[in-house]
Amino acid sequence: MYRVLIVEDEDIIRKGIAYTMDWTSWDCCIVGEAANGAEGLEKIRELKPDIVIADIMMPVMDGIAMAREALKIASFKTVILTSYAEFDYAKQAIDLNVSAYLMKPVDKDEIKKAIDKIKEELKKEYRYEQFDEKQKELEDPEKIILKEGSDNDYVRYVLNATKEHYAEKISIEGFSAELGVSASYLSRKFKEATGKSYLDFLNRYRVRQAVKLLQTGKYKVYEASEMTGFTDYKHFNAVFKRYTNTSPSEFLN
Repeated sequence: MYRVLIVEDEDIIRKGIAYTMDWTSWDCCIVGEAANGAEGLEKIRELKPDIVIADIMMPVMDGIAMAREALKIASFKTVILTSYAEFDYAKQAIDLNVSAYLMKPVDKDEIKKAIDKIKEELKKEYRYEQFDEKQKELEDPEKIILKEGSDNDYVRYVLNATKEHYAEKISIEGFSAELGVSASYLSRKFKEATGKSYLDFLNRYRVRQAVKLLQTGKYKVYEASEMTGFTDYKHFNAVFKRYTNTSPSEFLN
């Protein structure tokens, strides 16, 4: 569930938001309340909410100052509560990535709309984080560290040849024939040196190149598939998703 903190100096408004809305059905829970910006800052530090709903004008520390300071120590989405008189000030004064501005008196439907929007933002960010973590695992032959004690000349040949010919039909069997050694011997030496099977390495490297192509925005998914050595479009989709946690079309979108 998404963790929500409410920072509002008017008790009746704060309690109304916290207790008169069906947060559970919105996949959210209220983790805390604060009556001013300074208290809100401490609650953010302590509770690490996903969403902070904050009034602008509050004693001790206003909502803008609180949000600016809090974003230095935590990551969260902000919903600003404001009156018509404060709205222009809010828009001009806040250089933060505010997800929504809501007018007082607070409307239940507007809050739900804002929360739904934020949930989509958070889901997308989570997918990007997962993708970034997965992308770090995609190997580059120039950066791979060969383990000590391996017969690395053969392995270096395979790594360099893969970098040069990844878009072609290549395999450990083809390289073993070129080198005059058995495929089983070369496979074993490759795994000893790199810690990965050759097929796993090849797939990771091809997906890494496909990601670069798709990031340019110049190529369709089937074009990236063909340009990186995947002759079967469905197979490309399956391998891409296995190594990135997202499909190529989702990545493009």
